[in-house]
Amino acid sequence: MNRLQMAQATQQTSEHTSERTAERWSMLADLVADGDVVVLSGAGLSTESGIPDYRGETGRRRRADPMTYHTFVSSASARRRYWARSHLGWRHIVDAAPNAGHRAVAELQRRGLVSGIITQNVDGLHEAAGAHGVIELHGSLHRVRCLGCGHRGARHELDRRLRAENPGWHSRTALINPDGDAVLTTAEIETFRTVDCEGCGGVLKPDVVFFGENVPPSRVQECYALTERAGLLLVLGSSLTVMSGYRFVRHAAARSIPVAIINQGPTRGDGEALITFDAPLGPALTTLQADLA
Repeated sequence: MNRLQMAQATQQTSEHTSERTAERWSMLADLVADGDVVVLSGAGLSTESGIPDYRGETGRRRRADPMTYHTFVSSASARRRYWARSHLGWRHIVDAAPNAGHRAVAELQRRGLVSGIITQNVDGLHEAAGAHGVIELHGSLHRVRCLGCGHRGARHELDRRLRAENPGWHSRTALINPDGDAVLTTAEIETFRTVDCEGCGGVLKPDVVFFGENVPPSRVQECYALTERAGLLLVLGSSLTVMSGYRFVRHAAARSIPVAIINQGPTRGDGEALITFDAPLGPALTTLQADLA
């Protein structure tokens, strides 16, 4: 094959690929236009807001070692390490703004096309963009729970108390890991002072599901029920590496509910999906929203 023939073959392949992509996009737009869309979102939806993820490119650069539930509850020094890092990183979470992807999901919900949102994220950005009724599968960093009496409170109140106990701490600079953990030295961590529940003196924990901790069964059942009523399960920005989110893809596929995935990179659920797109979430969802106007 000479150079001209090679160029012609390459052009034909490119044109065929473009046609197939356009066909898949049209199919996705038609499915969303039919309504009853349930969104399952992951960390990839929030990376454009500056929040790193664990498994995408930003997460790989940081090589994060997330806190496990067992370590947190069994070690006072581990809790000090967690709260020191989290307190410093909290401003990164609270200052983050919804991006175009969050806003597009909220707009599709406003139009009545999205009937439910399940998020694996703990940053609250769906709600900040105007979405409502969001099921926070793994909880939210915006709340704190006492492991003694069960009281739940606002994170900003804990932040106020920790600032009072650690003057000047919040002005430090550090690299931020996924879920708002800052990178600190052991010496820095040892100077940090934690606080307990004001009501019972119990241990305070962020109201999120740590690694090694189970999602409350009632929350899981709510997600299953929502999935069963879906006309389309639309996965946004999740590699589906952990079963916590992947189970809903399997649940939908087993009931012949179409699954569409938009993510940067392959996912564990690609085999169950009717449609997959490897694309940045913000531009893709903005285009989808415009196509459905």
